[in-house]
Amino acid sequence: MIFKITSYLQFLKKSTNQHGVHSPFVFDLITKCFYKKTARAKLKLITDYRNDLLLNKQKIEVTDFGKGSRVFKNNFREIAKIAKVAGISKKRSKLLIRLVAYLKPNNILEIGTSLGIGTASMYIGNPKSNITTLEGCPKTLQIAKNLFEKFRFNSVDFVEGDFKTTLPKLLKDASYDLIYFDGNHQKQPTLDYFKQCLNTIHNNSVFVFDDIHWSKEMTETWEEIKKHPKVSVTIDTYFWGFVFFRKEQPKEHFTIRV
Repeated sequence: MIFKITSYLQFLKKSTNQHGVHSPFVFDLITKCFYKKTARAKLKLITDYRNDLLLNKQKIEVTDFGKGSRVFKNNFREIAKIAKVAGISKKRSKLLIRLVAYLKPNNILEIGTSLGIGTASMYIGNPKSNITTLEGCPKTLQIAKNLFEKFRFNSVDFVEGDFKTTLPKLLKDASYDLIYFDGNHQKQPTLDYFKQCLNTIHNNSVFVFDDIHWSKEMTETWEEIKKHPKVSVTIDTYFWGFVFFRKEQPKEHFTIRV
Protein backbone atom coordinates (compact mmCIF):
# COMPACT_ATOMS: atom_id res chain seq x y z
CA MET A 1 0.00 0.00 0.00
CA ILE A 2 2.83 2.41 0.85
CA PHE A 3 4.45 1.70 -2.51
CA LYS A 4 1.18 2.39 -4.36
CA ILE A 5 0.74 5.74 -2.60
CA THR A 6 4.35 6.77 -3.15
CA SER A 7 4.39 5.73 -6.80
CA TYR A 8 1.14 7.57 -7.51
CA LEU A 9 2.42 10.76 -5.91
CA GLN A 10 5.57 10.49 -8.04
CA PHE A 11 3.40 9.98 -11.10
CA LEU A 12 1.36 13.10 -10.35
CA LYS A 13 4.52 15.12 -9.91
CA LYS A 14 5.93 14.06 -13.30
CA SER A 15 2.72 13.87 -15.31
CA THR A 16 1.29 16.42 -17.72
CA ASN A 17 -1.53 16.76 -20.24
CA GLN A 18 -1.49 17.51 -23.96
CA HIS A 19 0.01 20.96 -23.36
CA GLY A 20 3.30 19.41 -22.29
CA VAL A 21 3.60 17.27 -25.44
CA HIS A 22 5.53 18.36 -28.54
CA SER A 23 5.20 15.16 -30.56
CA PRO A 24 2.36 15.54 -33.15
CA PHE A 25 1.69 11.80 -33.04
CA VAL A 26 1.35 11.69 -29.26
CA PHE A 27 -0.54 15.00 -29.16
CA ASP A 28 -3.14 13.64 -31.57
CA LEU A 29 -3.42 10.39 -29.60
CA ILE A 30 -4.06 12.31 -26.39
CA THR A 31 -6.52 14.85 -27.78
CA LYS A 32 -8.38 12.62 -30.24
CA CYS A 33 -8.40 9.41 -28.20
CA PHE A 34 -7.36 9.70 -24.54
CA TYR A 35 -9.42 12.86 -23.84
CA LYS A 36 -12.29 12.16 -26.20
CA LYS A 37 -15.68 11.01 -24.89
CA THR A 38 -16.66 7.39 -25.45
CA ALA A 39 -19.46 7.00 -27.99
CA ARG A 40 -22.77 6.52 -26.19
CA ALA A 41 -23.78 3.37 -28.10
CA LYS A 42 -20.43 1.72 -27.43
CA LEU A 43 -20.60 2.70 -23.76
CA LYS A 44 -24.04 1.10 -23.41
CA LEU A 45 -22.78 -2.16 -24.89
CA ILE A 46 -19.88 -2.55 -22.49
CA THR A 47 -22.05 -1.44 -19.56
CA ASP A 48 -24.58 -4.15 -20.41
CA TYR A 49 -21.78 -6.71 -20.68
CA ARG A 50 -20.33 -5.71 -17.31
CA ASN A 51 -23.76 -5.66 -15.63
CA ASP A 52 -24.45 -9.18 -16.81
CA LEU A 53 -21.33 -10.31 -14.94
CA LEU A 54 -22.14 -8.24 -11.85
CA LEU A 55 -25.49 -10.00 -11.55
CA ASN A 56 -23.95 -13.47 -11.83
CA LYS A 57 -23.69 -15.02 -8.35
CA GLN A 58 -22.37 -18.36 -9.62
CA LYS A 59 -19.12 -19.54 -8.01
CA ILE A 60 -16.31 -21.05 -10.04
CA GLU A 61 -12.88 -22.45 -9.28
CA VAL A 62 -10.26 -20.16 -10.75
CA THR A 63 -6.95 -21.47 -12.08
CA ASP A 64 -4.32 -18.76 -11.57
CA PHE A 65 -0.94 -19.00 -13.32
CA GLY A 66 0.11 -15.45 -12.44
CA LYS A 67 0.89 -13.48 -9.32
CA GLY A 68 -2.40 -14.34 -7.67
CA SER A 69 -5.00 -12.17 -5.99
CA ARG A 70 -4.49 -9.62 -3.23
CA VAL A 71 -8.20 -9.81 -2.39
CA PHE A 72 -9.45 -13.38 -2.73
CA LYS A 73 -8.36 -15.88 -0.08
CA ASN A 74 -9.03 -19.00 -2.15
CA ASN A 75 -9.71 -20.03 -5.73
CA PHE A 76 -13.48 -20.50 -5.35
CA ARG A 77 -14.84 -17.13 -6.37
CA GLU A 78 -18.18 -15.56 -7.25
CA ILE A 79 -18.27 -14.32 -10.83
CA ALA A 80 -19.81 -11.00 -9.79
CA LYS A 81 -16.98 -10.40 -7.33
CA ILE A 82 -14.32 -11.32 -9.91
CA ALA A 83 -15.86 -8.79 -12.29
CA LYS A 84 -15.99 -6.12 -9.58
CA VAL A 85 -12.54 -6.66 -8.08
CA ALA A 86 -10.35 -8.21 -10.76
CA GLY A 87 -12.06 -7.13 -13.97
CA ILE A 88 -10.88 -4.17 -16.00
CA SER A 89 -12.27 -0.93 -14.52
CA LYS A 90 -14.88 1.25 -16.22
CA LYS A 91 -12.26 3.93 -16.88
CA ARG A 92 -9.84 1.53 -18.52
CA SER A 93 -12.62 -0.17 -20.44
CA LYS A 94 -13.75 3.12 -21.97
CA LEU A 95 -10.18 4.05 -22.88
CA LEU A 96 -9.65 0.66 -24.50
CA ILE A 97 -12.79 1.18 -26.59
CA ARG A 98 -11.55 4.59 -27.70
CA LEU A 99 -8.04 3.32 -28.40
CA VAL A 100 -9.21 0.54 -30.71
CA ALA A 101 -11.76 2.84 -32.36
CA TYR A 102 -8.99 5.39 -32.98
CA LEU A 103 -6.22 3.05 -34.16
CA LYS A 104 -8.50 0.56 -35.97
CA PRO A 105 -6.05 -2.35 -35.66
CA ASN A 106 -6.64 -5.30 -37.97
CA ASN A 107 -5.07 -7.94 -35.73
CA ILE A 108 -5.20 -7.83 -31.94
CA LEU A 109 -3.68 -10.20 -29.40
CA GLU A 110 -4.79 -10.16 -25.77
CA ILE A 111 -2.73 -12.02 -23.17
CA GLY A 112 -5.20 -12.64 -20.35
CA THR A 113 -8.94 -12.86 -21.12
CA SER A 114 -10.32 -13.32 -17.59
CA LEU A 115 -14.10 -12.71 -17.90
CA GLY A 116 -13.70 -10.91 -21.22
CA ILE A 117 -14.43 -7.30 -20.23
CA GLY A 118 -11.23 -6.09 -21.89
CA THR A 119 -11.84 -8.36 -24.87
CA ALA A 120 -15.38 -7.02 -25.24
CA SER A 121 -14.09 -3.45 -24.98
CA MET A 122 -11.71 -4.01 -27.87
CA TYR A 123 -14.39 -5.72 -29.93
CA ILE A 124 -16.81 -2.85 -29.31
CA GLY A 125 -14.09 -0.36 -30.23
CA ASN A 126 -13.78 -1.91 -33.68
CA PRO A 127 -15.90 -4.98 -34.51
CA LYS A 128 -13.88 -5.43 -37.71
CA SER A 129 -10.69 -6.21 -35.78
CA ASN A 130 -9.57 -9.84 -35.62
CA ILE A 131 -9.03 -10.57 -31.93
CA THR A 132 -7.19 -13.52 -30.45
CA THR A 133 -7.35 -13.76 -26.66
CA LEU A 134 -5.42 -16.14 -24.40
CA GLU A 135 -6.56 -17.43 -21.02
CA GLY A 136 -5.15 -20.07 -18.71
CA CYS A 137 -8.28 -20.57 -16.59
CA PRO A 138 -10.90 -22.72 -18.35
CA LYS A 139 -13.75 -21.60 -16.07
CA THR A 140 -13.38 -17.86 -16.59
CA LEU A 141 -12.78 -18.38 -20.30
CA GLN A 142 -16.04 -20.31 -20.62
CA ILE A 143 -17.92 -17.45 -18.95
CA ALA A 144 -16.42 -15.05 -21.51
CA LYS A 145 -17.30 -17.37 -24.39
CA ASN A 146 -20.90 -17.67 -23.20
CA LEU A 147 -21.30 -13.91 -22.91
CA PHE A 148 -19.78 -13.27 -26.32
CA GLU A 149 -22.28 -15.69 -27.81
CA LYS A 150 -25.12 -13.99 -25.91
CA PHE A 151 -24.10 -10.52 -27.11
CA ARG A 152 -23.30 -11.81 -30.62
CA PHE A 153 -19.74 -10.51 -30.55
CA ASN A 154 -17.93 -12.23 -33.41
CA SER A 155 -14.39 -12.19 -34.86
CA VAL A 156 -12.84 -13.38 -31.59
CA ASP A 157 -10.69 -16.48 -31.24
CA PHE A 158 -10.48 -17.84 -27.67
CA VAL A 159 -7.36 -19.86 -26.83
CA GLU A 160 -7.18 -21.84 -23.58
CA GLY A 161 -3.98 -22.96 -21.88
CA ASP A 162 -0.77 -21.91 -20.17
CA PHE A 163 0.79 -18.94 -21.98
CA LYS A 164 4.12 -20.76 -22.04
CA THR A 165 2.53 -23.18 -24.50
CA THR A 166 -0.10 -21.13 -26.32
CA LEU A 167 1.78 -17.85 -26.87
CA PRO A 168 4.76 -19.16 -28.90
CA LYS A 169 2.41 -20.95 -31.30
CA LEU A 170 0.41 -17.79 -31.97
CA LEU A 171 3.50 -15.64 -32.49
CA LYS A 172 4.99 -17.84 -35.18
CA ASP A 173 4.87 -16.00 -38.53
CA ALA A 174 2.32 -13.57 -37.08
CA SER A 175 1.95 -9.79 -37.24
CA TYR A 176 -0.07 -7.84 -34.67
CA ASP A 177 -1.17 -4.23 -34.70
CA LEU A 178 -2.04 -4.20 -31.00
CA ILE A 179 -1.07 -6.51 -28.15
CA TYR A 180 -2.70 -6.08 -24.74
CA PHE A 181 -0.70 -7.60 -21.87
CA ASP A 182 -2.97 -8.41 -18.92
CA GLY A 183 -2.14 -11.97 -17.94
CA ASN A 184 0.69 -11.86 -15.44
CA HIS A 185 1.92 -9.27 -12.96
CA GLN A 186 5.39 -10.67 -12.41
CA LYS A 187 8.60 -9.24 -13.80
CA GLN A 188 10.21 -12.15 -15.60
CA PRO A 189 7.09 -13.55 -17.29
CA THR A 190 6.09 -10.06 -18.47
CA LEU A 191 9.56 -9.42 -19.91
CA ASP A 192 9.53 -12.85 -21.54
CA TYR A 193 6.17 -12.16 -23.22
CA PHE A 194 7.37 -8.72 -24.32
CA LYS A 195 10.54 -10.09 -25.94
CA GLN A 196 8.68 -12.93 -27.64
CA CYS A 197 6.06 -10.54 -29.03
CA LEU A 198 8.70 -8.24 -30.54
CA ASN A 199 8.95 -10.69 -33.44
CA THR A 200 5.40 -9.74 -34.48
CA ILE A 201 5.69 -5.95 -34.57
CA HIS A 202 5.67 -3.50 -37.46
CA ASN A 203 6.22 0.25 -37.46
CA ASN A 204 2.70 1.09 -36.30
CA SER A 205 2.26 -1.64 -33.70
CA VAL A 206 1.38 -0.74 -30.13
CA PHE A 207 1.78 -2.74 -26.93
CA VAL A 208 -0.40 -1.93 -23.91
CA PHE A 209 0.79 -3.16 -20.50
CA ASP A 210 -1.69 -3.32 -17.65
CA ASP A 211 -0.86 -2.29 -14.07
CA ILE A 212 2.69 -1.07 -14.69
CA HIS A 213 2.78 0.36 -11.16
CA TRP A 214 0.96 -2.54 -9.48
CA SER A 215 4.13 -3.31 -7.51
CA LYS A 216 7.78 -2.32 -7.29
CA GLU A 217 8.53 -5.36 -9.43
CA MET A 218 6.18 -4.23 -12.19
CA THR A 219 7.56 -0.68 -12.14
CA GLU A 220 11.04 -2.15 -12.62
CA THR A 221 9.65 -4.20 -15.51
CA TRP A 222 8.23 -1.08 -17.13
CA GLU A 223 11.57 0.72 -16.86
CA GLU A 224 13.34 -2.18 -18.59
CA ILE A 225 10.79 -2.21 -21.39
CA LYS A 226 11.30 1.51 -21.97
CA LYS A 227 15.04 0.99 -22.45
CA HIS A 228 14.70 -1.63 -25.17
CA PRO A 229 16.34 -0.43 -28.42
CA LYS A 230 13.28 -1.26 -30.54
CA VAL A 231 11.05 0.96 -28.40
CA SER A 232 10.77 4.55 -29.63
CA VAL A 233 7.89 6.12 -27.70
CA THR A 234 6.24 5.20 -24.40
CA ILE A 235 3.32 6.73 -22.52
CA ASP A 236 2.86 6.12 -18.81
CA THR A 237 -0.74 6.73 -17.67
CA TYR A 238 -0.01 5.14 -14.28
CA PHE A 239 -2.42 2.24 -14.74
CA TRP A 240 -1.32 1.46 -18.32
CA GLY A 241 1.92 1.69 -20.22
CA PHE A 242 1.77 2.28 -23.99
CA VAL A 243 4.71 1.24 -26.15
CA PHE A 244 5.28 2.31 -29.76
CA PHE A 245 7.94 1.30 -32.28
CA ARG A 246 7.79 4.16 -34.78
CA LYS A 247 11.24 4.38 -36.38
CA GLU A 248 10.65 7.92 -37.62
CA GLN A 249 10.38 9.25 -34.07
CA PRO A 250 13.21 9.91 -31.63
CA LYS A 251 13.13 7.94 -28.40
CA GLU A 252 10.91 9.78 -25.95
CA HIS A 253 8.93 8.91 -22.81
CA PHE A 254 5.75 10.68 -21.75
CA THR A 255 3.86 10.65 -18.45
CA ILE A 256 0.26 11.61 -19.10
CA ARG A 257 -2.74 12.09 -16.82
CA VAL A 258 -5.83 10.41 -18.28
